[in-house]
Amino acid sequence: MSRTEQLIRQTGVEEKSRGRWLALSVLVLAVLLVAVDATVLGLATPSLSEDLKPSGTQLLWIGDIYSFVIAGLLVSMGSLGDRIGRKKLLLVGATAFGAVSVLNAYATSPEMMIVARALLGVAGATLMPSTLALIRNIFTDPRERSLAIGIWGATASAGAAVGPVVGGALLQHFWWGSVFLINLPVMIALVLVGIKLLPESKNPVAGPWDLLSVGLSLVGVIGVVYAVKEAATHGMTWEVAVAASLGAGALYAFVRRQFTLPSPLLDMRLFRHRGFSGAVLADLLTVFGLSGLVFFLSQFLQLVQGRGPLEAGLAELPAAIGAVATGLVAGRYARRYSVRSVVTGGLAAIGAALAVLTVIHKESGYPLLGAALLVVGLGAGFSFTVTADVILSSVPKEQAGSASAVSETAYELGAALGIALLGSIVTGVYQGFTAPASVDGPVADAAHESLGGAVEAAKTLDPQTAAHMVGAAQDAFVDGLRFASGVGAAVLLATAVAAWFLLRGQRLQDGVEH
Repeated sequence: MSRTEQLIRQTGVEEKSRGRWLALSVLVLAVLLVAVDATVLGLATPSLSEDLKPSGTQLLWIGDIYSFVIAGLLVSMGSLGDRIGRKKLLLVGATAFGAVSVLNAYATSPEMMIVARALLGVAGATLMPSTLALIRNIFTDPRERSLAIGIWGATASAGAAVGPVVGGALLQHFWWGSVFLINLPVMIALVLVGIKLLPESKNPVAGPWDLLSVGLSLVGVIGVVYAVKEAATHGMTWEVAVAASLGAGALYAFVRRQFTLPSPLLDMRLFRHRGFSGAVLADLLTVFGLSGLVFFLSQFLQLVQGRGPLEAGLAELPAAIGAVATGLVAGRYARRYSVRSVVTGGLAAIGAALAVLTVIHKESGYPLLGAALLVVGLGAGFSFTVTADVILSSVPKEQAGSASAVSETAYELGAALGIALLGSIVTGVYQGFTAPASVDGPVADAAHESLGGAVEAAKTLDPQTAAHMVGAAQDAFVDGLRFASGVGAAVLLATAVAAWFLLRGQRLQDGVEH
């Protein structure tokens, strides 16, 4: 080979390599879009509650309907991307996400906010599986892919960090709806750059998109999660029984139908791979343990400890910093030691940190909270990055969309269940506090709906009575938060034990794929 030919070939390889990493930069913008949106809501909850005056149940729906809808549609959207093209689905979804963010920003009632969050979930369901599936197809070298997934996960964590800080700064000067409008510049950059840089990929032999399966998965997931949420809040009622039966029946029909279709929406045979199933379970239960706590921690920092929105956002930074730091090196450690040791260690670290939070009280100093959040982030960075790599490397790249969707479904379903169950624990304990005897019925009822409601209701009382009622409400809220942290810790430590056995012998790939 001549010197000229060698230079031409070397230049081509360098351009191809540079193109991969430029394409990754576009994909992480999509992750940033979703991560920022998820974190700013918790920070905006107190001012949103003051403006829209949602009930306790409506507040939970505002928090979790986004995850419900995403969880119900991820498998369908991942499969759709495999069929019509992941780039196309990503760009359409990003455009819709930006447009619906405006609707969220200008919602004028709790009901409108719930609907807007649901529509945002529909758009969000197109983004996450598309990004992971494109990473699976762009990066054929497993070591490069591990680093790309680490960057993907670190960006999600960075978004979780940037969201509260930027959102807090906005809330210091503007109304709560401004936190949704920050999605627009990110969406515009993603679409404009993505058109140029992203390669299209899809499954060349995928069959038709089965709409009946789409409906069954949506009804099944939402039905089951709704039933769990309502049972945890109000106990077993006939409405809960109907929802649970409908959801379970739809999921059973969905699974049966996938085995009969020549081109299923989700290939159920993927779950025969022990590493795949173990990684999915670890994702689901990790997020379950974290999400309910994170949803209420912003309220603790603001409504119990009296921090401003920006200060509360900065206080949550250690978790994101820890996740970024470990996410970038998780693949290297998993190869040096083992997949199960890294994932199990990460899960155990999160469980231990949550256990520490069972001793917090109203006057707890920030060093305790900051250290616990840092350990949570370190553990999550190790666990999430490696399990995402295991899930993607367990399947052929033609099925990357479906596999990515399963991973993201576990994440979103865990988030929905965590907010539903752990959030219901916090709410249930909170609602048991005793208001001063002089407080009349309507004011006391409003105070028992949520901690934000209690702070708002106290403004109509004399200072001494208001201080007594708010103090009792804060104590009850902290009691609920401690109890929920204990449940989350137990779930995470049990998951660590399960992961140790399920991920036995699992390894990340080393050689270049052909």
